[in-house]
Amino acid sequence: MKDKKGARLSVKGLAILLGATLVVTACSDNKKEESTASQSSSPSSASASPAEQGESSAAADPFGKYDPPIQLTTVRNLNDVVENNVLSVLKDESFEDNRWTRIYEEQLGIKLKYDWVIKGGDTSDQYVQKLNVTLASGELPDFITVNAVQLKQLAESDQIEDMTALYEQYASPFMKEVFTQEGSGPLDAATFDGKLMAIPQVESSIERSMYIWIRTDWLNKLKLQPPKTMADVQAISKAFAENDPDNNGQRDTYGLGLTKDVFGGAMGLEGFMAGFNAYPNIWLEDGSGKLIFGSIQPETRKALQALQEMNKNGEIDKEFGIKDGGKVSEQIAAGKIGMEYGEQWNSIWPLQLNKNNDKEAQWQAFPIVSETGETPKVPLKFSTTKFVAVKKGISHPEAVVKLFNMHLEKNWGETGEFDKYYAPPNAESVWQLSPVTPYPLKKNLDAFREIDAARKAGDLSVLKGEAKTIQEKLDMFASGSEEGFAVWGWERIYGPEGSMGIANQYDQNNQFLMDKFVGTPTPTMVERKTTLEKMQNETFIKIILGQPIEEFDKFVADWKKLGGDQITQEVNEWYATLK
Repeated sequence: MKDKKGARLSVKGLAILLGATLVVTACSDNKKEESTASQSSSPSSASASPAEQGESSAAADPFGKYDPPIQLTTVRNLNDVVENNVLSVLKDESFEDNRWTRIYEEQLGIKLKYDWVIKGGDTSDQYVQKLNVTLASGELPDFITVNAVQLKQLAESDQIEDMTALYEQYASPFMKEVFTQEGSGPLDAATFDGKLMAIPQVESSIERSMYIWIRTDWLNKLKLQPPKTMADVQAISKAFAENDPDNNGQRDTYGLGLTKDVFGGAMGLEGFMAGFNAYPNIWLEDGSGKLIFGSIQPETRKALQALQEMNKNGEIDKEFGIKDGGKVSEQIAAGKIGMEYGEQWNSIWPLQLNKNNDKEAQWQAFPIVSETGETPKVPLKFSTTKFVAVKKGISHPEAVVKLFNMHLEKNWGETGEFDKYYAPPNAESVWQLSPVTPYPLKKNLDAFREIDAARKAGDLSVLKGEAKTIQEKLDMFASGSEEGFAVWGWERIYGPEGSMGIANQYDQNNQFLMDKFVGTPTPTMVERKTTLEKMQNETFIKIILGQPIEEFDKFVADWKKLGGDQITQEVNEWYATLK
């Protein structure tokens, strides 16, 4: 599922289920005059910027209201989920005038105005072209959401504000806590030459943790135990392929589901390879303080050899190299695959498809395991890829920080109204109406902990906010109704045997292995990364399908020669700036 926020699954899960794509539509010619006029209004002494008032850092108010109000301009995308599942069911609310724009104005004195809005998705040609034209023109709105490369270009061309002091002064204690829940990575990613040049749209990396999803009805039928080592994983895969777990008298089932993408949140290989201490696609410390790329390490070679042997035994579909996630999900739905590695939301998709077709089918998440049986590390790809940059010279750049404060506060803070501002029952993606969408990076984990504690105490009435909303889905499932059956996937995430319980275990055991490179793509990455990734995945598929393992050694040599060595040097030059 696409990585915004699921239950955090309202997004992480539903983004795939509903096909969400973020995007934007056009408006207003008189932006410049209105923006200039609104910013020239002088705010009250309580809300004026520190420069205007000589305020100390301690005096800055994270929720200070501008009186008279100020106006901030930006640009947006309007995705299908918001248009079809939010705005279509809300009365008296539009994309430009809704509960989020109203609370920003009523409580902060900040009026929002969109220079343009495009429908479709933030990867659609129309949106990308419009955004590129806006950035190239130099006529920026007051704040704008960009990717890492665009942020670097804006910083180097001196078009955006240095937010270092303003973040320190105006970010609420809750915002600062949220932004560092996974370490300093999100802020480091927006920092150039020691200056914070944007506010990161933080995304959880923990949400990308891997699990082994296994058909437990097949395990039970074949009298197998859940895996404790990689040898167990391989034995289960072999049994699922050879021992007729679907009881149809034919050898037509596979042990492990894979796709042509090789890696990814569903049917990907990250968790399998971690069992061999192999961590492709992320940057690791080598013991001497230098960063190395996981894909070219000998441990990855060993993991590929294990997969090759599994394929030779008929445990993997020999056509996986030409099948995308949709095609492999059809095999899962048809009951032809008994195990796959994926993220916490996989029970919602693709596994719910199998449950829909066969009510006796049962899947459960298990922790990834290691070759030796020792506690493995869980690799996490850095997930924060969007940043909110503020146009240089606007009167109140700190106002953007206040937007972030308010979004966090009204959803998860002491005055939070989760059912109104984040996920009301009739419009679960209403949070997307806000132009800034930060969230606590451990919010799903925290929700599980609250639910689990209440469950064990026998008092679910204490639940509130997101935990309460999720528990309502679990109650619906427990009712045994058809509607409840449709949310089986949620029970597999937040129930007593759910994937989030394993995430809790990962967290308590300090198993997370974070990608060490969080910087802007280096010059050679921009030029060569796509080519190198294509070469990597093609080579890995060929090896799994039976080509000599020496192809891996050739891949490593070619990777280094075709830009990998230069990328490694650039990555380490960046890493040295953090020390």
